[in-house]
This record gives sequence, structure tokens and C-alpha cells, in this order.
Amino acid sequence: MHLWEDHFYPEIIDPASGQVLPVGEEGELVLTTLKREAMPLIRYRTGDLTRLLAGDCPCGRTHRRIDRIKGRSDDMLIINGVNLFPIQIEKTLMAIPQVGHNYLIEISKDNYMDRLEVKVELNEEAFRGTLSELERLASRVTAELQSELGVRPVVRLVEPASLPVSEGKAQRVIDRRSRV
Repeated sequence: MHLWEDHFYPEIIDPASGQVLPVGEEGELVLTTLKREAMPLIRYRTGDLTRLLAGDCPCGRTHRRIDRIKGRSDDMLIINGVNLFPIQIEKTLMAIPQVGHNYLIEISKDNYMDRLEVKVELNEEAFRGTLSELERLASRVTAELQSELGVRPVVRLVEPASLPVSEGKAQRVIDRRSRV
């Protein structure tokens, strides 16, 4: 995406410290408006995680570019020191044909370590498989999530329509660590 640098001054900052990061580093996008007079925005923290891209764009435009939005800084989960985003889990799950569209992420403490559990609804066809097929599918889902996240989750396959469905925005993450 191109930024209109004559209207906005972009910065990428570390979401935790607020320190400005060098070009190419991933962090939170901060924008300052340059042309707004009545109500300017000064160092507006968007909450979007991305990075500024160096170099010329193949399309010929000269304005700076930002990479695709990876997620939101307020959605970031820290599991045993590893930063991850629910969208990474969703993207990985939705690429597996046997998985349904509903899932739930639960985080808890187990002997002072974070425990990431992902409950995954199966689609109707996958649920009719044998137990050994379901075990292979659970192993595949676990391996693909671990490869994407850098953290080994506990994967529980559940039957279709067994997880709660919310009205409006789906609640996908339950963090039980603060209750322990």
C-alpha cells in the first residue's frame, strides 16, 4: 500500500516501548496528518502491525509503502515469550479442508508456563472418519500451527456446532491466565 506522504507522516514503533523502529522492522503504524487544519492527528497510534518497505515500487509511484497489515497490536498474545496473533491461527486452520469455520483459543497457566489450547470444530465429512484418521488430523493441525506460531499448541478436535457462537463479533480467545 502506498502512503500519501504529502498528507501523512508515517512511523513504525515498538508497541510496548513506543520507540521508533528502523525501516523494514515490523511494529505498530503511527501516523501524523500534515494537511488537516481543524483537527490534526499527531502521532496517532493505529494499532495496526506492519512495516515500511524500502526501495522503489514496481508500479513507478514514489511514495513510501507499507506491507500488508499483519494484525493488531491489541490482539497480540504472548505465549511463553513468543508473540502471536489469533489471525495466524485462523489462517492456518482455514487452509485445512477437514476443519470447520469455528474454533476457540484458550490460554491458561500450567506449572508457571503458558498453555495454548486450540479447540477446532471439524466439518461434517471429517467427523465421520475413523479414530485413527482423527488422530492423524489432530497431529497435522498441531504441526501446522506449531510451524506457523513457533509454539506447540494443544489441539482438541470437537464435533461440528459444539463450540459457542456469538452474536456479532466472534469471541475466539479466552485468556484464563489472569484468573490463576
